[in-house]
Amino acid sequence: MTSLLLLLLPSLLFLAAVFALPLVRYLWLSFHADSVMTGLVAIPNDAANWQRFFQDLRFWQDLGQTLRFALASVTLELLVGFAIALMLNQPLRGRALIRTTALIPWALPTTVMALGWRWIFNTPYGPVNRLFESTFGQSLNALGEPTLAWITTVYADVWKTTPFVALILLAGLQTIPADLYEAARLEGAGVWTCLKRITLPLLLPYLGLALMFRLAQAFGVFDLIQVMTGGGPASSTESIALYAYWNALRFLDFGYSATIMIGSFIILTTMVAIAWMVITTARRRTAMGAPS
Repeated sequence: MTSLLLLLLPSLLFLAAVFALPLVRYLWLSFHADSVMTGLVAIPNDAANWQRFFQDLRFWQDLGQTLRFALASVTLELLVGFAIALMLNQPLRGRALIRTTALIPWALPTTVMALGWRWIFNTPYGPVNRLFESTFGQSLNALGEPTLAWITTVYADVWKTTPFVALILLAGLQTIPADLYEAARLEGAGVWTCLKRITLPLLLPYLGLALMFRLAQAFGVFDLIQVMTGGGPASSTESIALYAYWNALRFLDFGYSATIMIGSFIILTTMVAIAWMVITTARRRTAMGAPS
């Protein structure tokens, strides 16, 4: 045990340096006033930042928008990623090339990808708008109308990160022994029965891993929204991370910005814990052979 701890010590120190220490710093800063009004000097203000946090209607509006974005994008990514993983797990000709090509969207930097989608949906020069004009005779203001702007950001996020989900699920599919499917087919099981009784139960750990990763990333979305819409129109696509960014860099209110991030971290941790409990319960029921 001692030797194991010694081997893990460098990694633990690295995690403390890049994660724990900034978190402690943010927590400390959330109980201080540190803004342009104080000359950027941290002054203790008890729980004033937290009182403002719970009364901040814009934060709760952005929280709702962020949750809606995260739930929509992660759900679509899991569904589409699962379908792609099933396809890539088949003995196709040129499978290695197809797998490599499928990973290109994920390999692109988010900022570069977002710039590309902003041009594609641009009015009046983007190809989507030109196609819409030639078909229906009117412009499509995809990034200037609240609902359409939200849909385009979700679409761009799904396009970008679905390959990541597919890669995780493909790794899980390749760990399932082929003998299980052969035995099930000999007993008369069809494709849907194999999927329900073999594939999904054995893939649950990988689905849970993909869900944890993507839920955390989608909840903290920043660069995609900042590049594509800047949080607009009328703050309809503004995320929590973008709101904290505006408070920190536009208004130089670092104390309250830290409070937003700590509060968001607590909410995200709670969501991840609940999701993990649900996945763990499902795995236990599957292992015990309980009906779904």
